[in-house]
Amino acid sequence: MKVFYVEGWVIFGAFLVDWIFGDPKKYHPISAIGKMIERIELFLRNLNLNGKFGGFLLFLTVVLVVFLSSVIFIWILEELARLSWIALFFSSLVLVVVSSLFIALRGLVEMAKKIDKLLEEGNLLRARISLKALVGRDTENLTPEKIKIAIIESLSENLSDGVIAPLFYFILGGFPFLVLYKTVNTLDSMVGYRNEKYINFGWFSAKMDDLFNYIPARISGLMIVISSLILLGIWSAKNSLRIMLRDGRKHISPNSGIPEASMAGALGIRLGGPNYYGGVLVDKPYIGEDLVYRENLVELAQKIVMLSSFLFVFIGLILRSVFIRSLS
Repeated sequence: MKVFYVEGWVIFGAFLVDWIFGDPKKYHPISAIGKMIERIELFLRNLNLNGKFGGFLLFLTVVLVVFLSSVIFIWILEELARLSWIALFFSSLVLVVVSSLFIALRGLVEMAKKIDKLLEEGNLLRARISLKALVGRDTENLTPEKIKIAIIESLSENLSDGVIAPLFYFILGGFPFLVLYKTVNTLDSMVGYRNEKYINFGWFSAKMDDLFNYIPARISGLMIVISSLILLGIWSAKNSLRIMLRDGRKHISPNSGIPEASMAGALGIRLGGPNYYGGVLVDKPYIGEDLVYRENLVELAQKIVMLSSFLFVFIGLILRSVFIRSLS
């Protein structure tokens, strides 16, 4: 093991462990990072550092602490691995398991399945409540059709944030880069809002999250195009690429709209549009075209997300191997 390099089998192993077992209900490292963010934010606000500078200090402090902790963690595993082949096996296993906690494919797909099943059973109230775990919009008055649209939007966006982006940085810079990305993403999810409380304080975290997600979001869009070609045929792939290029920039986020538009085109549906957030109507633009030519849209979206994830792992590891060989 090296600090900023990880073997391909470790990356694939972490991906598989997440896919098979999912996330633990307790003692998750992301929760620990979230608690750290809350405490540092409270400390800074008590010092009356509520503006952009305070937000910058929050970002810098959290990122440095978590990043250095991840480097120390890898150093400890490397030192342990030197003791014997048993210690090497144990340290590698620990790295695989801990790394899997920063990938979220299983949890994303399982939650989508759960909500879709509740809709099929006619349990609209529980579906609305469960949807709150995936989206930030108000869910109390959503129709079944709107809930399905929200599920598909979440699957598309979180394919990038929860799966492809973490894997991208894992492949690029090993465990510390994986943890660095998830820390930036967690900061954005906690303070990167455009409301009165966080418009200035969370500005830097939001901008850094946009920067970190720029490349992975576009990779995610392309993976959806390729997956739709395999699963749904040439028409869906062409439409996926067309809508991604046409509507990908309509979203208020510079990144979220790319995979959402790609998914909308693949399924032949229209995403986005006006929704309530905290009781306030936000008039978001529509993405895609309201064709609705397929049944089981949520199930199809899940399959596209799963295939896109597996494709990226294989393609990413192959390209990295080719690049390393070209340097030697």
